[in-house]
Amino acid sequence: MIGIVGCGAMGGAMVQRLLEQGQSLVCHDATPEARRHMAATGAEVVDDLAAVASRCKTIILSLPKADIVRAVMSDLGPLLQAGTVILDTSTSEPDTTRELAAQAEKAGYVFIDGPVSGGPNGARNGTMTMVLGGAAESIESLRPLLAQLTAKTVHIGASGSGHATKIANNLLCAANLALMGEMARLAETQGVSLERLLEGVNAGSGRSGVSEVNFPLWILNEQYNSGFTMGLMRKDVGLAVSLAERTELDLPATRAIAAIWEASRDGLPDSADFNEIYKLGNTPDV
Repeated sequence: MIGIVGCGAMGGAMVQRLLEQGQSLVCHDATPEARRHMAATGAEVVDDLAAVASRCKTIILSLPKADIVRAVMSDLGPLLQAGTVILDTSTSEPDTTRELAAQAEKAGYVFIDGPVSGGPNGARNGTMTMVLGGAAESIESLRPLLAQLTAKTVHIGASGSGHATKIANNLLCAANLALMGEMARLAETQGVSLERLLEGVNAGSGRSGVSEVNFPLWILNEQYNSGFTMGLMRKDVGLAVSLAERTELDLPATRAIAAIWEASRDGLPDSADFNEIYKLGNTPDV
């Protein structure tokens, strides 16, 4: 039996994916709306963490931020059976993860960080990428489950390294989105369309996941329905800035990218799709 705590866009998509793969699940979310939605999909929903802990030796967390992960684990941790493996797929903070992993070791269970990329569609279709931090033997025990959830996994290293890598990845994504938007404006002054610009960039050394995936899937067609919001990306960019500050690193490019995303609040609310950052300076009303 697998437990899932946090059944929003990502957690809910993982629930549906695993049910289709024949897994036995119980899931819990703090919000009644999410619980009702999961029940409507046919998932078994429980009202409290104790029911998850008593029935599951593998539990997936899919939560919005580190503070919520910490709060959930303060309630869930004392209830867990010995040998339980917690897989935290949230975009959390390395320091929090290392602290929770140390607590887990003392209490006789395991806490693995496994943040994901690929959005709700990737979670739904089992095509996510997951970067993992923690003991190799514990991660190996999860391989059958990971094979159902992901297309690619990378074991980065010790506890917290998966979350550190995810923060770096999302900052680079945020930077590439902002830069591609600016380059689209520059190319347009030279009579080069966005479509042709992307064709050239993707054939050269400047290509990225943003130019190869985000632009074709969500920007060129103006769909802007990736399932990942401006608010979530602003939060993740803030994690990179905070981590740099705590480690006393001077990262001027990171600060500049963070300033762009923060300034975009005037035209793009937290609820907007994160790919809409492209509109900044590319449409008259943003």
